[in-house]
Amino acid sequence: MTAELLREREQLKHAMERRPVIDMARGVLMAGFACRPDEAWDILVAVSQHANVKVRVVAEAVTATVTEKPMPADLQDHLAAAVQRWQAERQRTPSG
Repeated sequence: MTAELLREREQLKHAMERRPVIDMARGVLMAGFACRPDEAWDILVAVSQHANVKVRVVAEAVTATVTEKPMPADLQDHLAAAVQRWQAERQRTPSG
């Protein structure tokens, strides 16, 4: 039981350390594409899944672009595709 609690504590600690960069990336996407927080999250997840990298890695690449660091080309391609899919879905679905 104690080992399980320690493992869970470590997992929560790591999650708390990763969260700020993910939230910042969501903000960058929200500002850049005029999307809602949940839509920005969906875009990050889509890029993560299609590029087969962790959401944190995608988030770090997105936030780095704010300081004029280029995003890796493969992530740029996945981000562009995810945004295009999101925009197409947004056009098909009435806003609510």
